[in-house]
Amino acid sequence: MPYYSYYFDPTYYLVLVGVIISLWASARVRSTYSKYNRVTSQRRLTGREAAHRILQNSGIYDVQIEHVSGQLSDHYDPKNKVLRLSDATYNSTSVAAIGVAAHECGHAIQHAEGYAPLSIRGALVPVANFGSTIAWPLIIIGLFFTTNSSALLINLGIIAFSLAVLFQIVTLPVEYNASNRALHILGDSQMLYEDEMKGAKKVLSAAALTYVAAAAASILQLLRIILLSGRRRN
Repeated sequence: MPYYSYYFDPTYYLVLVGVIISLWASARVRSTYSKYNRVTSQRRLTGREAAHRILQNSGIYDVQIEHVSGQLSDHYDPKNKVLRLSDATYNSTSVAAIGVAAHECGHAIQHAEGYAPLSIRGALVPVANFGSTIAWPLIIIGLFFTTNSSALLINLGIIAFSLAVLFQIVTLPVEYNASNRALHILGDSQMLYEDEMKGAKKVLSAAALTYVAAAAASILQLLRIILLSGRRRN
């Protein structure tokens, strides 16, 4: 066995690539959001007002809009039908805030229309959470013990982690669709003017990159697990 095998695992490069991609995407969304958060929309609608108009115009009257603490912690809760807007969005009149509020409304519209990928993602949440929690304990036990059941534990760990990866992959069309809906609504309703639409699009595109990065990092991690598993069998 090569000397470095005791001290360095080459598969860590996969983890490193995933971390770099995630950090780059996170920095990109922060810088883009910060830029357009300083640009006040000409109509001076707040994020809450924009969300209220979008929901009303879409015929959605049973979704509440709430204020939640934090920055970029905006989300739509389909279980309770609540659209939660963060400190940076709720009362802000910036182009970025309106873009984010419209994006979350996109999820509410998906829910109202029964958008299939959103339903699939919702069904995957509990199994993905369980899979991401149990995967590594199973794999570590399987890698460090030489019992006859070690291969079974590793395979169960791979399957469990695959569920978490599947969740990340299904999230991509859900998020991109919500952003596309948001941009169409903002353009058609003229809540944002043409030059402001470009800023909103950049904000939502940067935000979408974080989901792509998360999916890529998860896939690379899964590949690493499979490689470690193959090495263990050899």
